[in-house]
Amino acid sequence: MGAVVKPRSQTVILMLAFVAFISLGLPDGLLSIAGPDIRESFRVGLDRFGLVFVTGTIGYFLSSIASGWLTGRLGVGRLLALSCACTAAALLGYTLAPGWWAVVLLGLLSGAGAGAIDAGLNNYIAANHSDGLMQWLHASFGVGTTIGPLIMTTVLAQELSWRWGYIIVGGAQLALATCFFLTAEMWQGNPQAPKAEQLQYKTPVGQTLRIPAAWMSIAIFFLYTGLEAGTGAWAYSLFTQERGIAEETAGLWVAIYWGVFTIGRITAGIITGRIGITLLLRLSMIGALLATMLFTWNPFPASGAVALAILGFSLAPIFPGLVSTTAARVGVEHASNTIGFQIGIASVGMGILTALVGVMANAFSDGIGLEVLGPFQVVVAALILILHELTHRHTRR
Repeated sequence: MGAVVKPRSQTVILMLAFVAFISLGLPDGLLSIAGPDIRESFRVGLDRFGLVFVTGTIGYFLSSIASGWLTGRLGVGRLLALSCACTAAALLGYTLAPGWWAVVLLGLLSGAGAGAIDAGLNNYIAANHSDGLMQWLHASFGVGTTIGPLIMTTVLAQELSWRWGYIIVGGAQLALATCFFLTAEMWQGNPQAPKAEQLQYKTPVGQTLRIPAAWMSIAIFFLYTGLEAGTGAWAYSLFTQERGIAEETAGLWVAIYWGVFTIGRITAGIITGRIGITLLLRLSMIGALLATMLFTWNPFPASGAVALAILGFSLAPIFPGLVSTTAARVGVEHASNTIGFQIGIASVGMGILTALVGVMANAFSDGIGLEVLGPFQVVVAALILILHELTHRHTRR
């Protein structure tokens, strides 16, 4: 039997869980702003720069699928401590890297740390706390992606090296790893929140993969994370290098994107019960498509900021909404398998599609260059909406 968890201990670990999820979003925000300076420091083009997204995705994917095995041997607290230590080592390692090859390799370590933190915390909260708390946990990720750009923008505005931004966040990750290590024995679970009956699905994976709705759902997650992360990663470079926006202003616009994203997720939790999740998802996807069109059109100087704000607000409810409606699309007996594939493919889409933007921008460097981000957004947003409607109609039949 596990140790009895005192209410005070629960409060401590919940606070750490929220701080850890905030920390998950910090590196994404740093890279979106520091990208041009990092490329200049290591003298790499847009295509080679995309490699860091690929290695990060590989590390994230591998650690996520291994998190259950690791948790059984290390325990939740020690796994989180080790994961944060890996992330800290990678972020601090970026500042000492002798060449681009080292940054690319460290991407594996950074992704592995983030993936284990994400999977470990999701599993812990799902097993021991309410669904509402899970929504707030995911909303806190947006807090990190909002703070990250502000940290790096402030560092660059002081005419300091981009490395200082990574030193600050890397140091914070190291402190968080220490906190997890010191509280490792508290992460024993909440005996008053049994949810084991929700985790008993044992449908063979092969049966799930024979369902068309499952494949369409997996494809939506692949596209969604590519759109969300690709926009956050490349918008700053597009604004500063192609549209002549000042660095401080461009950094603020990217921070607004992630800030509104967080507000949208909180708002969605309030209005879902009133309008229904299906209508909310449909309106969100339509809003995202219209926002990408505005971003591409760029009819006035500040349209990029307006488009990012609309896009962030529209994208916010989609990921958690699609997760919560998985059973409705594929059936309860296939929901567990499908959710696993959705989360796994989400990290793959984030890395591959984000890197693809850099490859396309480099290929069209003599033409539209980074302006390729706009058409990319439109195509991906349209595909998400089309696949969702096809899945919905298939489910109704």
